[in-house]
Amino acid sequence: MEENESYNSANIQILKGLEAVRMRPAMYIGSTDVTGLHHIFTEILDNSVDEAIAGFCTHIWVTLNEDGSITVRDNGRGIPVDIHPDTKVSTLETVMTNLHAGGKFDQGAYKVSGGLHGVGMKCTNALSKWMRTTVYRDGKIYQQEYKRGVPVAPVKEIGTTKERGTMHTFMPDEEIFTTTKFDPHIIIRKCRQHAYLTAGLRITIKDNTEGKNTQYDLYFEDGIKSYVRFLNIENKTIGNDPFYMQRQDGDTMVEVSLQYTDTMDENVRCYTNNIINPEGGTHLAGFRTAITSAVNTYAEKAELTKGLSGNLSGDDVREGLTAVVSIKVPDPQFEGQTKIKLNNPEVKSIVGRVVKEELLTYFNENPAIAKEIIGKAILSNRAKAAAQAARNAVIRKSALESTTLPGKLADCTSKDPAECELFIVEGLSAGGSAKQGRDRHTQAILPLRGKIINTNKYRVDRVLSNQEFNDLTTALGTGIGTSLDISKLRYHKIIIMSDADVDGLHITTLVLTLLFRFFRPLIENGYVYVAQPPLHKVEIGKKKYYFLNDAEKEAFVRKEKAAGKTLVENRFKGLGEMNPEQLRDTTMGKENRVLKQVHIEDAQEAEKVFEMLMGTEVPPRRRFIQNYATKATLDI
Repeated sequence: MEENESYNSANIQILKGLEAVRMRPAMYIGSTDVTGLHHIFTEILDNSVDEAIAGFCTHIWVTLNEDGSITVRDNGRGIPVDIHPDTKVSTLETVMTNLHAGGKFDQGAYKVSGGLHGVGMKCTNALSKWMRTTVYRDGKIYQQEYKRGVPVAPVKEIGTTKERGTMHTFMPDEEIFTTTKFDPHIIIRKCRQHAYLTAGLRITIKDNTEGKNTQYDLYFEDGIKSYVRFLNIENKTIGNDPFYMQRQDGDTMVEVSLQYTDTMDENVRCYTNNIINPEGGTHLAGFRTAITSAVNTYAEKAELTKGLSGNLSGDDVREGLTAVVSIKVPDPQFEGQTKIKLNNPEVKSIVGRVVKEELLTYFNENPAIAKEIIGKAILSNRAKAAAQAARNAVIRKSALESTTLPGKLADCTSKDPAECELFIVEGLSAGGSAKQGRDRHTQAILPLRGKIINTNKYRVDRVLSNQEFNDLTTALGTGIGTSLDISKLRYHKIIIMSDADVDGLHITTLVLTLLFRFFRPLIENGYVYVAQPPLHKVEIGKKKYYFLNDAEKEAFVRKEKAAGKTLVENRFKGLGEMNPEQLRDTTMGKENRVLKQVHIEDAQEAEKVFEMLMGTEVPPRRRFIQNYATKATLDI
């Protein structure tokens, strides 16, 4: 057979309508897990928010329906329903089923928008088992239904109305997604983000799932200034009121709010046309340049950095900074459909120029705040020098002892990182059981003695001098900070294993905080897990059943007692109480164990909760106790 005979026109597949989206969904929404599921909701929400940004929408309603579907409605202009001149069908049907068709390509329809390629609503439609869109426009109500992106019938007029806007209801397709259950917390978080970014927009969320019938109303008159206050609610701040600016430069609108806290971390969130850019981009680069330049310019003029060798670095200036950077541009250029990073080159210089000017004015008008901010940056600069010395000492020590792993580490025999697992275990007694119950070929055990250092509370030099931290660093093999090399990771599963009680959760949070602060790429690449040890054992004759929580156990016990079975119940107090066989069968063995993979949001939330519960600020802890004391339960 000649080579060209095996490749001809018959091999070229033409995908019609939205078939391409269904065939390769991850290309359009990033993934088909819980993240992708909520992305198809975000695509619909973003379209309503675009109406609000354009000045035509003041209220958005989101309803989680009892049947598992979700509804998004706005009081915007309503999608046009007249016949489109090119497709010869309703414009509504065109924008719901035709890739790269939509108002985002016409600058007359939307001056700025979050939509990029015009594929957002189409993705949601294609990846839904069914979808129904209702339009309230020109005194009439129009509707069209779809099944997996295909219209069931043409658009039809179903009534009259005095209202206006668009309503979408859709059911995610179980053939596409690994889960089709929306998380109300994620929905609320996404809606809150938009309410903060669009001052004056009201978003109402109703949760009618599982008979709950709860409602949340989000409305922030101060917009991103309120957002910064919210992000800093658990922290002690420099100054009571956040800095805020809004400037138009040509076609670009720059809006920034920031405030410093007494923490050591930088928390900057970037948005383009209300869409979050997790990896920042040119607006973040411009903002960072501006704040570093403004602080150094003012510090030099006010003679606040005498005795300091050189200027303050960007890292010095951004320690403890919380900021929201929100820009509006007519033609945003992103990396990927999920818009992770802004690439517009002109934005960097615009943001850099206007933010520096506004910050210098703010510093001149608020010299006490400026002095405190610069003092914090100087302290960071000096601590960094001490940390570098400590880090160099650690590196020199590691070079001398490169073949020496921590004595307490029970390593596995395999040298293939892909199959190796490191269990970080609470306590020496539990570590002993884990060592006996493990698979020696692939499972390594590193027991922790007591509670490790709170890495959120101390600077790097103090953390680097901690023995438990150094043992973990050596066991992982990656190095830390800027010298971290993930290709040298010795284990592709790092499993935190602690007791299923308050102290155990505390230790899990401490370890997560440590990994989040010093080994973040491990979390970002999906290498970090939390083991789920059972809390209860129930024996019926010679059979043993293990349960992760009270609810599972109680349901099982009721069922078996009703069947006349005799049960022996046992509640574990900790991992050290389990013998090696039990630990292997329930928590470590690959056949029966339950592991929770940690995502970057989990680590951020763990750090925030830990700081609230264990930090130096009393008011946040008091509020937490007041809010949740009545919901606490006591096990006797």
